[in-house]
Amino acid sequence: MTDSATDATTAAARNGGQVPSLESPAALATALRSTGYLADDGLATAAFLSMKMNRPLFCEGEPGTGKTALAQALAQVLGAELIRLQCHDGIDASQALYDWDFPRQLLHLRALEAAAGVGGEKLDADAVEASLYDKRFLLARPILRALQTTPSVLLVDEVDRADDEFEAFLLEVLTEHAVSIPEVGEVRASVPPLVVLTSNRTREVHDALKRRCLYLWLDHPDVQREIAILHSRLPGLPERLAAQVAGTAHKLRQTDLLKPPGVAESLDWARALQLLGARELNVDSAAATLGAVLKYREDADRVRNQLDTLLAS
Repeated sequence: MTDSATDATTAAARNGGQVPSLESPAALATALRSTGYLADDGLATAAFLSMKMNRPLFCEGEPGTGKTALAQALAQVLGAELIRLQCHDGIDASQALYDWDFPRQLLHLRALEAAAGVGGEKLDADAVEASLYDKRFLLARPILRALQTTPSVLLVDEVDRADDEFEAFLLEVLTEHAVSIPEVGEVRASVPPLVVLTSNRTREVHDALKRRCLYLWLDHPDVQREIAILHSRLPGLPERLAAQVAGTAHKLRQTDLLKPPGVAESLDWARALQLLGARELNVDSAAATLGAVLKYREDADRVRNQLDTLLAS
């Protein structure tokens, strides 16, 4: 089978049997736009190549730059199930792969014992053990679910919060597209999931994992693209209000804040102002809605004292 045929087969499986008409980065950008996600040329190209090359996409950048939202939008475009693995300090392979449903196994064992007691039969220990580790008692965690689900998008969120051992495990899974379960055997993906890894760069992720992926750095959008995002997500938002929210958010990101606002906070801010019937952003409306865009008291106090300057055109 040629590479192009393989690409088409993979794309078809991910899209419920139909090959999606995503034959260029521009086509993918248009499809993403239909979901409300506005991708620039670099992002659309990286995502397109990730799909065509069947390589994980490693998205790195500040919080709030649209990394997680990209995976959500790709799943929507592909008609795929989004399966999310949220990384955290101390996460291990068992939390990402599978577990056994011990309460159901216990009930099953008691049922076997009860049936044997009624019939006067002696239980075969090997047969009982085998029945306890049947697939029906297997609880699939995100990675196993992604390998078993077609089509799917596996989002490995905030991988920088996991440790080195978990990174090594991820590298093996992303290379083989398979896992081994001692009681069941190997589980291999018939069609590998589209994998998106995100990192807020709280620490450096090892080169070995990055080399397995296509790399994408996401910045905050410029003012004009953020205005377009606001209009895309909040139809009916007044033009002046959208421009003021985007412009002020851009200024806030240049300020020494504990947590500068991301696009999600800009959307929340614009939505809050919209719900209050505001037609423009002024000192009073900004002060009343700062909780939508700033999440630390110190940041809110600092900005509240600078609103006149920040809102000056």
